[in-house]
Amino acid sequence: MDTAEQLEIQALARDFAEGELRPRAAEWDEARSIDDDVFAKLAELGFLGMLVPESDGGLGFDLSTYLLVLEELARGDAAVTLSVAIHCGPVTDLVLAHGSDEQKARWLPRLASGEVVGAFALSEPEAGSDVAALSTTAERGPDGWALRGTKRWVTNGSRAGLVVVFARTAPDAIGAFLVEPGSAGYRVGGRERTLGLRGSETVAVELDGLVVGDEGLLGDPGDGLKYALQALDVGRVGIGAQAVGIARAAFEHATTYALERRQFGRALAEFGATRSKLAEMHRRIAGARALTHEAGRALQRFREGAGPRTGPEGVTALAAAAKLEASESATWVADEAVQIFGGYGYMRDYPVEKLLRDAKGTEIYEGTNEIMRHVISREVLHAARPAGE
Repeated sequence: MDTAEQLEIQALARDFAEGELRPRAAEWDEARSIDDDVFAKLAELGFLGMLVPESDGGLGFDLSTYLLVLEELARGDAAVTLSVAIHCGPVTDLVLAHGSDEQKARWLPRLASGEVVGAFALSEPEAGSDVAALSTTAERGPDGWALRGTKRWVTNGSRAGLVVVFARTAPDAIGAFLVEPGSAGYRVGGRERTLGLRGSETVAVELDGLVVGDEGLLGDPGDGLKYALQALDVGRVGIGAQAVGIARAAFEHATTYALERRQFGRALAEFGATRSKLAEMHRRIAGARALTHEAGRALQRFREGAGPRTGPEGVTALAAAAKLEASESATWVADEAVQIFGGYGYMRDYPVEKLLRDAKGTEIYEGTNEIMRHVISREVLHAARPAGE
């Protein structure tokens, strides 16, 4: 049940999305760029510090409130929401969970204020879904760790002031590092040309002997893979909320158009085929939203020491299920919205084709939906096996 305070925050996010994001979304999609002033406005509202504790300058939201905001922002523009979700989710969460007192004091207030935007550099050309196969190395030397390798699909990669980079510290170990992009050896490569989420700043990053001192090592140098998987749980729940927001936008456009557009002397909304589509769209959105918020509550319980990470009811399985259900529902809903618009839906002058392109991305990043099915089945089967097997 949403509290009165949550509803006020949700309304604030909705108004911001309606006034600042939706009117400019098509322009950003065409230009493949998001105006800097949007991030300043998000910071002013506190939406870049949603998960940062109040003692560190943030809003200290619980996961349910955070997901409500992401959903409303995505209803306005999914590309902006992706940047916010990466910044607030995996990056902030890793510093909070594994940062030293000095690292938290240095980075959390700056992340919360928007002085620094965060990026997450995990994937590589040959290590996408197979995270454990990454080849970027971190070699220990007298001045710290020298990082070498290439990262791909780094959202906020050229805008960021802090990048969490994962690198192999030993043949059988991975570490996580807090990297400042202005450092020597950090080079932003080509901007990715994507099907959807075109306004999002997704780039390749080259690391050529970039040296990170011990103050930049996050937690234990051998626990980076564990940290990455934990961060992905947070990221996947966020994608669930983002996908629900995309689906809602497509559904709203479709219902409005169905009432306005007339064919054969009748509004489209009067035809049984259209009504059936709208009913199914609503059902899928409602189910995806419920599952996403259940995953958020499971993550909140785990953080408070009252819930499991593994097993069918654990965070990992529910986060994967939420991402899977919400992303596939968003793609289906957006596709049906295009169909309701007919020929106009296929035109770039109308909003639903962009929503379909954006929705497809949610099925791929933070682990493809094939990987989500693997994660869910692994958690279910592990719990079902007899003890000792």
